[in-house]
Amino acid sequence: MYDDIAKNPANPRAGVIINHPEGKDVYAGVPKDYTGDQVTTKNFLAVLMGNKTAVTGGSRKVINSKPNDHIFIYYVDHGTAGSLGMPTNPWLYADDFIKVLREKHASKSYSKMVIYVEACESGSMFEGIMPQDLNIYVTTAANAVESSWGTYCPGMNPPPPQDYMTCLGDLYSVSWMEDSETHNLKKETIKGQYDVVKKRTLNSDGKRATGSHVMEYGDKTFKDEKLFRYQGFDPANANSTNSLPLPRPQGVINQRDADILFMWKRYEQLNAGSEEKLRVLKEIKETVAHRKHLDNSVDFIGKLVFGFENGPSMLAAPRSSGQPLVDDWDCLKRMVSPLLLYPTVSVLCLSSPLVHPSSVFMLGLNSVLMPIVRCVFSNHTVDHLLSMA
Repeated sequence: MYDDIAKNPANPRAGVIINHPEGKDVYAGVPKDYTGDQVTTKNFLAVLMGNKTAVTGGSRKVINSKPNDHIFIYYVDHGTAGSLGMPTNPWLYADDFIKVLREKHASKSYSKMVIYVEACESGSMFEGIMPQDLNIYVTTAANAVESSWGTYCPGMNPPPPQDYMTCLGDLYSVSWMEDSETHNLKKETIKGQYDVVKKRTLNSDGKRATGSHVMEYGDKTFKDEKLFRYQGFDPANANSTNSLPLPRPQGVINQRDADILFMWKRYEQLNAGSEEKLRVLKEIKETVAHRKHLDNSVDFIGKLVFGFENGPSMLAAPRSSGQPLVDDWDCLKRMVSPLLLYPTVSVLCLSSPLVHPSSVFMLGLNSVLMPIVRCVFSNHTVDHLLSMA
């Protein structure tokens, strides 16, 4: 874990983490083998492969599994199309993850593996590329094109304790954890939990769904196995009948808006007219304006590339279900990496009112973004754009 929550100045209960309105501390006693800058894609993949020599820092503990072992992986971070977040660059890309999973299978160092992923657009990590013959079963909090959803947020039912201004959990994670904590995992199957979590995370009242679509990928032939093989067993739940349905949260929020909610709750609690209240309001306005500026910039790029009439519809047309996000993953990395390292570059390329927009855009393409367009679009399109500059 990155370990930036428990002692964060914004945490109202220093050293304590809760994930339920009436929950106990889930931080105390948790082993932390890798924290801070040690949480990297390189270390994660090395740990998964059991390659201690490739690990940098931390406890150097790895998954030294044997052919009969069962492995459970729970991955939580931000997500975007084709990649999962890491505290440090680079992020974990789908093709790299699948490649290591293949290598892990080829090493004959496990029997079966179950992976749970909580992230926005997490389905894009596996859609169309996750093999079915690796003895690996995967579920994700969302499909390939949607966000995941936060819950137990201020103003919702049930709300977090009064001293909290943040959401306490993600609906997908809350659903599977609360299911595991209240059921006998020697009786409950992988399929049983998937069905419960899928229904609860969709958050539908029969008329309208306000959640995300939990997806499953990989090998689905062992879904009738009991969960305790992967998540362990709590003797306190030995007499559970596994029959009590969990209540559906009465409120959720798109994870991409959770920071806005946090800032707004801070604003509400501050004294009227105080400098701090004005500063937070300014931060909210700037965040919203920045988002609108990015949306408008991407929309403008789409119109330049595909034409002002077809641009919006092309940008809003993802690949059909079952297809991988892209055919060329190296191209995707060349496209995304500069934006992770220099997140303002696309904004800078479109921000000057003194130059014709197409010329400004092409200045950006020539210096940083040209490999992106040449990868994603045809050379004919690129040459046409170059002639505009």
